[in-house]
Amino acid sequence: MTAPLVDSHCHIVFRNFDADLDAVAQRWREAGVQALVHACVEPSEIAAIRALADRFPEMSYSVGVHPLDTGHWASDTATVLRDAARADTRVVAIGELGLDLFRDQNLEEQLTVLQPQLDLACELDLPVIVHCRDAAEPMLDLLRTRTERGTCPRGVMHCWGGTPAEMEAFLELGFYISFSGVVTFPKAEDTHACARVVPADRYLVETDCPFLAPVPRRGKRNEPAYVAAVAARVAELRQEPLEQVANTSSSNAAALFGLALHNV
Repeated sequence: MTAPLVDSHCHIVFRNFDADLDAVAQRWREAGVQALVHACVEPSEIAAIRALADRFPEMSYSVGVHPLDTGHWASDTATVLRDAARADTRVVAIGELGLDLFRDQNLEEQLTVLQPQLDLACELDLPVIVHCRDAAEPMLDLLRTRTERGTCPRGVMHCWGGTPAEMEAFLELGFYISFSGVVTFPKAEDTHACARVVPADRYLVETDCPFLAPVPRRGKRNEPAYVAAVAARVAELRQEPLEQVANTSSSNAAALFGLALHNV
């Protein structure tokens, strides 16, 4: 029996899946993917993501606004996200939210969009899916302040690419660490180091598809089935059996997002 896997972060709502999505689903099922968490980057996606969850019963999803999509934040967005989350039990997280100072430098604007989403996660008792690129310091400052005030939600650092020291800081705040196809890239030494030492009960695996396809498919369209390659590389780095990493990461995803899985 194939070890169970969870793709804890994917985007299959994108148009480049339109032509062959049933075949893509067949491949993820054959690869042992029992559950997927579909991330949302802005509110106009929600209806289409909900329709995908209707089509694929193994799919849950988040609602939120990505830090590079701050232009989609409006005066009623928090209400839209709240209503969407309350209306569907398959909404298991708020996000993806966060900070990205690699592509944009509008930190204050990003914080203005981030803060109410963190408030909403606390209000609804949902975890957050955190995008953090070249922004570990301001993100840690914010989350530490909120932790002191008792207003920091639980969550996961998605598509981890930081240093072991940064990882340790997020772990201390209670966050999970999610590894993507980046962990298969030969030069991603910091990510390799993190995968080796992250506590067993605090890591997930993901694809972030259609982005970041793992080696040997790097540069091509990514898809949920390829989370198996991510898990295999994590297992290699940790010197553990693939089945152990698959079971552990799936159990962690189930614990964080409240997923119902078989054989985990």
